[in-house]
Amino acid sequence: MDLEKPSREGAEPRVDLRKPPAGAPVLREPEVPEGCLAVAIRIPVRIVVLVLVVPVRMVWDALVVAGRFLNDVLFRPLGRALLWLGRAVFVWPFVGLWRYVVVPVGKALGWLGNVLVVVPAVWLYRYVLTPVGHAIAWVGRGIGAALGWVYAYALTPVGHAVMWVLRGLGAVLAALGIGVYTAVAWLARYLVVVPAVWLYTWVLAPVGRALVWCGEGLVWLVSTVVTGIGTALYWIARILLVLPALALWRWVLTPVGRVLAVVGREVLDALGHAWRIAGHISLAVGRFLGTLFRWIFVEPVRWVYRSVLTPVGHVVRDTVLRPAAEAARSVGRATRQALATARETVRQARADFRRMLFGGPGQPRPLDRREPSGREARTLGSSTTALTKD
Repeated sequence: MDLEKPSREGAEPRVDLRKPPAGAPVLREPEVPEGCLAVAIRIPVRIVVLVLVVPVRMVWDALVVAGRFLNDVLFRPLGRALLWLGRAVFVWPFVGLWRYVVVPVGKALGWLGNVLVVVPAVWLYRYVLTPVGHAIAWVGRGIGAALGWVYAYALTPVGHAVMWVLRGLGAVLAALGIGVYTAVAWLARYLVVVPAVWLYTWVLAPVGRALVWCGEGLVWLVSTVVTGIGTALYWIARILLVLPALALWRWVLTPVGRVLAVVGREVLDALGHAWRIAGHISLAVGRFLGTLFRWIFVEPVRWVYRSVLTPVGHVVRDTVLRPAAEAARSVGRATRQALATARETVRQARADFRRMLFGGPGQPRPLDRREPSGREARTLGSSTTALTKD
Protein backbone atom coordinates (compact mmCIF):
# COMPACT_ATOMS: atom_id res chain seq x y z
CA MET A 1 0.00 0.00 0.00
CA ASP A 2 1.20 3.51 -0.83
CA LEU A 3 -0.26 5.21 2.30
CA GLU A 4 0.07 4.33 5.92
CA LYS A 5 -3.19 2.57 6.66
CA PRO A 6 -3.76 0.46 9.80
CA SER A 7 -5.45 -2.87 9.15
CA ARG A 8 -7.43 -2.63 12.39
CA GLU A 9 -7.58 -0.48 15.51
CA GLY A 10 -4.49 -0.78 17.68
CA ALA A 11 -2.44 -2.44 14.93
CA GLU A 12 0.79 -0.94 13.69
CA PRO A 13 0.56 0.78 10.28
CA ARG A 14 2.32 -0.83 7.33
CA VAL A 15 4.71 1.37 5.38
CA ASP A 16 5.59 0.80 1.76
CA LEU A 17 9.35 0.32 1.64
CA ARG A 18 9.43 0.89 -2.14
CA LYS A 19 8.94 4.67 -1.73
CA PRO A 20 11.36 6.88 0.17
CA PRO A 21 10.04 8.56 3.33
CA ALA A 22 8.88 12.15 3.23
CA GLY A 23 11.72 14.67 3.37
CA ALA A 24 14.36 12.22 2.16
CA PRO A 25 16.59 13.41 -0.70
CA VAL A 26 15.66 12.02 -4.12
CA LEU A 27 18.47 10.06 -5.73
CA ARG A 28 18.97 10.83 -9.39
CA GLU A 29 21.13 9.16 -11.95
CA PRO A 30 24.40 11.00 -12.45
CA GLU A 31 24.50 12.96 -15.67
CA VAL A 32 27.13 12.02 -18.18
CA PRO A 33 29.52 14.91 -18.74
CA GLU A 34 29.39 16.29 -22.27
CA GLY A 35 32.47 17.05 -24.29
CA CYS A 36 33.23 20.09 -26.39
CA LEU A 37 32.49 18.17 -29.60
CA ALA A 38 28.87 17.54 -28.58
CA VAL A 39 28.38 21.17 -27.54
CA ALA A 40 29.95 22.39 -30.78
CA ILE A 41 27.80 20.34 -33.17
CA ARG A 42 24.52 20.51 -31.23
CA ILE A 43 23.20 23.95 -32.28
CA PRO A 44 24.04 23.72 -36.04
CA VAL A 45 22.63 20.21 -36.25
CA ARG A 46 19.41 21.26 -34.49
CA ILE A 47 18.98 24.28 -36.78
CA VAL A 48 19.49 22.21 -39.95
CA VAL A 49 17.22 19.41 -38.72
CA LEU A 50 14.51 21.92 -37.70
CA VAL A 51 14.56 23.48 -41.17
CA LEU A 52 14.24 20.03 -42.74
CA VAL A 53 11.63 18.62 -40.33
CA VAL A 54 9.13 21.53 -40.20
CA PRO A 55 7.74 20.97 -43.75
CA VAL A 56 7.58 17.22 -43.15
CA ARG A 57 5.69 17.71 -39.87
CA MET A 58 3.26 20.18 -41.45
CA VAL A 59 2.60 17.77 -44.34
CA TRP A 60 2.14 14.96 -41.81
CA ASP A 61 -0.36 16.97 -39.73
CA ALA A 62 -2.24 17.95 -42.90
CA LEU A 63 -2.43 14.29 -43.94
CA VAL A 64 -3.64 13.32 -40.43
CA VAL A 65 -6.41 15.97 -40.53
CA ALA A 66 -7.41 14.90 -44.07
CA GLY A 67 -7.42 11.25 -43.01
CA ARG A 68 -9.64 11.95 -39.99
CA PHE A 69 -12.01 14.00 -42.15
CA LEU A 70 -12.21 11.26 -44.78
CA ASN A 71 -12.70 8.66 -42.05
CA ASP A 72 -15.58 10.57 -40.45
CA VAL A 73 -17.22 11.65 -43.71
CA LEU A 74 -16.52 8.83 -46.18
CA PHE A 75 -14.88 5.68 -44.84
CA ARG A 76 -16.99 5.13 -41.71
CA PRO A 77 -20.41 5.59 -43.46
CA LEU A 78 -19.13 3.55 -46.40
CA GLY A 79 -17.98 0.82 -44.03
CA ARG A 80 -21.34 0.78 -42.26
CA ALA A 81 -23.15 0.61 -45.62
CA LEU A 82 -20.89 -2.22 -46.79
CA LEU A 83 -21.42 -4.00 -43.47
CA TRP A 84 -25.21 -3.68 -43.80
CA LEU A 85 -25.01 -4.80 -47.45
CA GLY A 86 -22.84 -7.76 -46.47
CA ARG A 87 -25.33 -8.77 -43.79
CA ALA A 88 -28.23 -8.37 -46.20
CA VAL A 89 -26.50 -10.32 -48.98
CA PHE A 90 -24.61 -13.01 -47.06
CA VAL A 91 -25.75 -13.29 -43.43
CA TRP A 92 -29.53 -12.84 -43.48
CA PRO A 93 -30.18 -15.27 -46.41
CA PHE A 94 -28.14 -17.98 -44.70
CA VAL A 95 -29.87 -17.28 -41.38
CA GLY A 96 -33.28 -17.52 -43.06
CA LEU A 97 -32.20 -20.66 -44.92
CA TRP A 98 -30.98 -22.22 -41.67
CA ARG A 99 -34.02 -21.16 -39.63
CA TYR A 100 -36.82 -21.83 -42.10
CA VAL A 101 -35.39 -24.61 -44.32
CA VAL A 102 -32.52 -26.55 -42.76
CA VAL A 103 -33.93 -26.75 -39.21
CA PRO A 104 -37.44 -27.92 -40.27
CA VAL A 105 -35.96 -30.37 -42.79
CA GLY A 106 -33.56 -31.64 -40.12
CA LYS A 107 -36.37 -32.10 -37.64
CA ALA A 108 -38.44 -33.93 -40.27
CA LEU A 109 -35.48 -36.17 -41.19
CA GLY A 110 -34.84 -36.82 -37.50
CA TRP A 111 -38.46 -37.82 -36.99
CA LEU A 112 -38.36 -40.06 -40.08
CA GLY A 113 -35.08 -41.60 -38.93
CA ASN A 114 -36.54 -42.24 -35.51
CA VAL A 115 -39.69 -43.81 -36.98
CA LEU A 116 -38.01 -45.76 -39.81
CA VAL A 117 -34.69 -46.75 -38.21
CA VAL A 118 -34.52 -46.33 -34.43
CA VAL A 119 -37.92 -47.78 -33.51
CA PRO A 120 -37.55 -50.88 -35.78
CA ALA A 121 -33.97 -51.39 -34.57
CA VAL A 122 -35.07 -51.20 -30.91
CA TRP A 123 -37.94 -53.62 -31.61
CA LEU A 124 -35.57 -56.01 -33.46
CA TYR A 125 -33.04 -55.86 -30.62
CA ARG A 126 -35.65 -56.28 -27.89
CA TYR A 127 -37.87 -58.98 -29.40
CA VAL A 128 -35.51 -60.85 -31.80
CA LEU A 129 -31.82 -60.43 -31.00
CA THR A 130 -32.17 -60.59 -27.22
CA PRO A 131 -34.07 -63.93 -27.17
CA VAL A 132 -31.71 -65.37 -29.81
CA GLY A 133 -28.70 -64.22 -27.76
CA HIS A 134 -30.12 -65.77 -24.60
CA ALA A 135 -30.66 -69.05 -26.49
CA ILE A 136 -27.11 -68.97 -27.88
CA ALA A 137 -25.74 -68.24 -24.39
CA TRP A 138 -27.70 -71.19 -22.93
CA VAL A 139 -26.35 -73.51 -25.66
CA GLY A 140 -22.82 -72.19 -25.08
CA ARG A 141 -23.09 -72.81 -21.36
CA GLY A 142 -24.19 -76.41 -22.08
CA ILE A 143 -21.30 -76.96 -24.49
CA GLY A 144 -18.88 -75.46 -21.97
CA ALA A 145 -20.14 -77.76 -19.23
CA ALA A 146 -19.67 -80.79 -21.53
CA LEU A 147 -16.16 -79.67 -22.49
CA GLY A 148 -15.31 -79.14 -18.82
CA TRP A 149 -16.47 -82.66 -17.95
CA VAL A 150 -14.37 -84.10 -20.84
CA TYR A 151 -11.34 -82.09 -19.69
CA ALA A 152 -11.70 -83.08 -16.04
CA TYR A 153 -12.43 -86.81 -16.47
CA ALA A 154 -10.70 -87.70 -19.76
CA LEU A 155 -7.98 -85.30 -20.82
CA THR A 156 -6.50 -84.61 -17.36
CA PRO A 157 -5.55 -88.29 -16.52
CA VAL A 158 -4.13 -88.78 -20.03
CA GLY A 159 -2.11 -85.59 -19.67
CA HIS A 160 -0.73 -86.64 -16.28
CA ALA A 161 0.42 -90.01 -17.75
CA VAL A 162 2.08 -88.31 -20.72
CA MET A 163 3.85 -85.83 -18.39
CA TRP A 164 5.20 -88.72 -16.21
CA VAL A 165 6.65 -90.44 -19.29
CA LEU A 166 8.15 -87.15 -20.55
CA ARG A 167 9.75 -86.43 -17.16
CA GLY A 168 11.44 -89.88 -17.22
CA LEU A 169 12.76 -89.33 -20.72
CA GLY A 170 13.91 -85.85 -19.73
CA ALA A 171 15.90 -87.22 -16.76
CA VAL A 172 17.65 -89.79 -18.99
CA LEU A 173 18.45 -87.19 -21.64
CA ALA A 174 19.72 -84.75 -18.96
CA ALA A 175 22.13 -87.36 -17.57
CA LEU A 176 23.44 -88.07 -21.07
CA GLY A 177 23.78 -84.34 -21.80
CA ILE A 178 25.74 -83.70 -18.58
CA GLY A 179 28.21 -86.48 -19.41
CA VAL A 180 28.71 -85.26 -22.95
CA TYR A 181 29.09 -81.61 -21.76
CA THR A 182 31.73 -82.64 -19.17
CA ALA A 183 33.78 -84.50 -21.78
CA VAL A 184 33.53 -81.68 -24.33
CA ALA A 185 34.48 -79.08 -21.67
CA TRP A 186 37.58 -81.10 -20.59
CA LEU A 187 38.70 -81.48 -24.20
CA ALA A 188 38.12 -77.75 -24.97
CA ARG A 189 40.05 -76.71 -21.82
CA TYR A 190 43.18 -78.71 -22.59
CA LEU A 191 43.06 -78.41 -26.38
CA VAL A 192 42.00 -74.74 -26.82
CA VAL A 193 42.01 -72.63 -23.64
CA VAL A 194 45.39 -73.65 -22.17
CA PRO A 195 47.31 -73.13 -25.49
CA ALA A 196 45.53 -69.80 -26.08
CA VAL A 197 46.43 -68.50 -22.57
CA TRP A 198 50.07 -69.56 -23.06
CA LEU A 199 50.19 -67.83 -26.47
CA TYR A 200 48.68 -64.58 -25.03
CA THR A 201 51.00 -64.58 -21.95
CA TRP A 202 54.34 -65.34 -23.61
CA VAL A 203 53.89 -64.03 -27.20
CA LEU A 204 51.09 -61.50 -27.77
CA ALA A 205 51.49 -59.48 -24.52
CA PRO A 206 55.25 -58.73 -25.00
CA VAL A 207 54.71 -57.85 -28.67
CA GLY A 208 51.79 -55.52 -27.75
CA ARG A 209 53.84 -53.75 -25.05
CA ALA A 210 56.63 -53.16 -27.53
CA LEU A 211 54.19 -51.73 -30.09
CA VAL A 212 52.61 -49.44 -27.46
CA TRP A 213 56.05 -48.10 -26.41
CA CYS A 214 56.92 -47.38 -30.04
CA GLY A 215 53.56 -45.64 -30.62
CA GLU A 216 54.02 -43.44 -27.51
CA GLY A 217 57.44 -42.36 -28.73
CA LEU A 218 56.08 -41.57 -32.20
CA VAL A 219 53.20 -39.55 -30.69
CA TRP A 220 55.64 -37.57 -28.48
CA LEU A 221 57.81 -36.78 -31.48
CA VAL A 222 54.86 -35.68 -33.64
CA SER A 223 53.36 -33.56 -30.79
CA THR A 224 56.74 -31.85 -30.22
CA VAL A 225 57.05 -30.99 -33.92
CA VAL A 226 53.47 -29.76 -34.15
CA THR A 227 53.83 -27.66 -30.97
CA GLY A 228 56.94 -25.96 -32.34
CA ILE A 229 55.27 -25.25 -35.69
CA GLY A 230 52.11 -23.94 -33.94
CA THR A 231 54.16 -21.63 -31.67
CA ALA A 232 56.00 -20.23 -34.66
CA LEU A 233 52.76 -19.67 -36.61
CA TYR A 234 51.15 -18.06 -33.52
CA TRP A 235 53.91 -15.46 -33.15
CA ILE A 236 53.96 -14.82 -36.88
CA ALA A 237 50.17 -14.25 -36.95
CA ARG A 238 50.32 -12.13 -33.77
CA ILE A 239 53.05 -9.89 -35.16
CA LEU A 240 51.65 -9.62 -38.71
CA LEU A 241 47.87 -9.57 -38.05
CA VAL A 242 46.81 -9.17 -34.42
CA LEU A 243 49.02 -6.28 -33.36
CA PRO A 244 48.21 -4.15 -36.49
CA ALA A 245 44.51 -4.93 -36.15
CA LEU A 246 44.61 -4.05 -32.43
CA ALA A 247 46.40 -0.79 -33.15
CA LEU A 248 43.89 0.03 -35.93
CA TRP A 249 40.97 -0.71 -33.56
CA ARG A 250 42.44 1.20 -30.61
CA TRP A 251 43.85 4.26 -32.35
CA VAL A 252 41.57 4.66 -35.44
CA LEU A 253 38.22 2.87 -35.26
CA THR A 254 37.46 3.58 -31.60
CA PRO A 255 37.90 7.40 -31.85
CA VAL A 256 36.01 7.49 -35.17
CA GLY A 257 33.22 5.38 -33.63
CA ARG A 258 32.99 7.66 -30.61
CA VAL A 259 32.76 10.73 -32.86
CA LEU A 260 30.08 9.04 -34.99
CA ALA A 261 28.19 7.97 -31.85
CA VAL A 262 28.20 11.57 -30.57
CA VAL A 263 27.06 12.84 -33.97
CA GLY A 264 24.33 10.20 -34.21
CA ARG A 265 23.09 10.89 -30.69
CA GLU A 266 22.97 14.61 -31.35
CA VAL A 267 21.17 14.03 -34.66
CA LEU A 268 18.56 11.83 -32.93
CA ASP A 269 18.09 14.40 -30.14
CA ALA A 270 17.85 17.15 -32.73
CA LEU A 271 15.23 15.15 -34.66
CA GLY A 272 13.16 14.72 -31.48
CA HIS A 273 13.36 18.41 -30.57
CA ALA A 274 12.70 19.47 -34.15
CA TRP A 275 9.68 17.15 -34.40
CA ARG A 276 8.17 18.57 -31.21
CA ILE A 277 8.88 22.19 -32.24
CA ALA A 278 7.49 21.47 -35.71
CA GLY A 279 4.35 20.08 -34.04
CA HIS A 280 3.85 23.33 -32.15
CA ILE A 281 4.52 25.34 -35.31
CA SER A 282 2.12 23.17 -37.30
CA LEU A 283 -0.52 23.53 -34.58
CA ALA A 284 -0.16 27.31 -34.62
CA VAL A 285 -0.34 27.40 -38.43
CA GLY A 286 -3.38 25.12 -38.39
CA ARG A 287 -5.14 27.29 -35.82
CA PHE A 288 -4.32 30.40 -37.85
CA LEU A 289 -5.65 28.82 -41.04
CA GLY A 290 -8.73 27.57 -39.16
CA THR A 291 -9.39 31.04 -37.75
CA LEU A 292 -8.83 32.60 -41.17
CA PHE A 293 -11.22 30.08 -42.80
CA ARG A 294 -13.79 30.73 -40.09
CA TRP A 295 -13.65 34.55 -40.48
CA ILE A 296 -13.55 34.40 -44.30
CA PHE A 297 -16.15 31.69 -44.95
CA VAL A 298 -17.94 30.36 -41.85
CA GLU A 299 -18.84 33.65 -40.16
CA PRO A 300 -20.20 35.29 -43.37
CA VAL A 301 -22.24 32.16 -44.11
CA ARG A 302 -23.52 32.09 -40.52
CA TRP A 303 -24.34 35.82 -40.68
CA VAL A 304 -26.18 35.34 -44.01
CA TYR A 305 -28.08 32.37 -42.54
CA ARG A 306 -29.05 34.19 -39.34
CA SER A 307 -29.65 37.67 -40.74
CA VAL A 308 -31.05 36.95 -44.22
CA LEU A 309 -32.18 33.39 -44.77
CA THR A 310 -33.84 32.86 -41.36
CA PRO A 311 -36.08 36.02 -41.55
CA VAL A 312 -36.89 35.28 -45.20
CA GLY A 313 -37.75 31.69 -44.26
CA HIS A 314 -39.96 32.88 -41.39
CA VAL A 315 -41.73 35.33 -43.72
CA VAL A 316 -42.22 32.63 -46.37
CA ARG A 317 -43.46 30.22 -43.70
CA ASP A 318 -45.92 32.73 -42.20
CA THR A 319 -47.17 34.24 -45.45
CA VAL A 320 -47.08 31.30 -47.87
CA LEU A 321 -46.57 27.90 -46.30
CA ARG A 322 -48.94 28.16 -43.35
CA PRO A 323 -51.86 29.59 -45.40
CA ALA A 324 -51.22 26.98 -48.08
CA ALA A 325 -51.18 24.24 -45.46
CA GLU A 326 -54.36 25.59 -43.85
CA ALA A 327 -56.06 25.76 -47.25
CA ALA A 328 -54.91 22.22 -48.03
CA ARG A 329 -56.30 21.02 -44.68
CA SER A 330 -59.62 22.84 -45.37
CA VAL A 331 -59.83 21.28 -48.85
CA GLY A 332 -59.08 17.89 -47.32
CA ARG A 333 -61.82 18.28 -44.68
CA ALA A 334 -64.35 19.43 -47.32
CA THR A 335 -63.37 16.53 -49.58
CA ARG A 336 -63.75 14.03 -46.73
CA GLN A 337 -67.19 15.48 -45.81
CA ALA A 338 -68.30 15.36 -49.48
CA LEU A 339 -67.13 11.76 -49.78
CA ALA A 340 -68.94 10.84 -46.54
CA THR A 341 -72.15 12.53 -47.78
CA ALA A 342 -71.87 10.73 -51.13
CA ARG A 343 -71.37 7.37 -49.39
CA GLU A 344 -74.40 7.98 -47.16
CA THR A 345 -76.51 9.00 -50.19
CA VAL A 346 -75.48 5.88 -52.12
CA ARG A 347 -76.26 3.73 -49.05
CA GLN A 348 -79.76 5.26 -48.72
CA ALA A 349 -80.45 4.90 -52.47
CA ARG A 350 -79.38 1.24 -52.36
CA ALA A 351 -81.66 0.63 -49.36
CA ASP A 352 -84.64 2.35 -51.08
CA PHE A 353 -84.07 0.31 -54.24
CA ARG A 354 -83.92 -2.94 -52.27
CA ARG A 355 -87.09 -1.99 -50.38
CA MET A 356 -88.82 -1.13 -53.69
CA LEU A 357 -87.94 -4.51 -55.21
CA PHE A 358 -88.32 -6.88 -52.26
CA GLY A 359 -90.47 -4.90 -49.89
CA GLY A 360 -89.78 -3.92 -46.33
CA PRO A 361 -88.85 -6.35 -43.60
CA GLY A 362 -91.85 -8.10 -42.00
CA GLN A 363 -93.01 -7.15 -38.48
CA PRO A 364 -92.92 -10.02 -35.99
CA ARG A 365 -96.43 -11.11 -34.84
CA PRO A 366 -97.03 -11.37 -31.12
CA LEU A 367 -97.43 -14.95 -29.88
CA ASP A 368 -100.19 -16.04 -27.50
CA ARG A 369 -98.10 -17.56 -24.81
CA ARG A 370 -100.09 -19.69 -22.36
CA GLU A 371 -97.08 -20.05 -20.10
CA PRO A 372 -96.70 -17.58 -17.25
CA SER A 373 -94.49 -14.72 -18.24
CA GLY A 374 -93.25 -13.91 -14.77
CA ARG A 375 -91.84 -15.88 -11.94
CA GLU A 376 -95.29 -16.98 -10.76
CA ALA A 377 -95.65 -20.45 -9.39
CA ARG A 378 -97.99 -22.85 -11.19
CA THR A 379 -101.08 -23.84 -9.21
CA LEU A 380 -104.00 -26.18 -9.81
CA GLY A 381 -106.40 -23.24 -9.82
CA SER A 382 -104.57 -21.50 -12.65
CA SER A 383 -106.00 -21.74 -16.15
CA THR A 384 -102.57 -22.50 -17.56
CA THR A 385 -102.32 -25.96 -16.06
CA ALA A 386 -102.93 -29.11 -18.07
CA LEU A 387 -106.03 -30.07 -16.00
CA THR A 388 -107.98 -26.81 -16.51
CA LYS A 389 -106.79 -25.97 -20.03
CA ASP A 390 -109.59 -24.94 -22.46
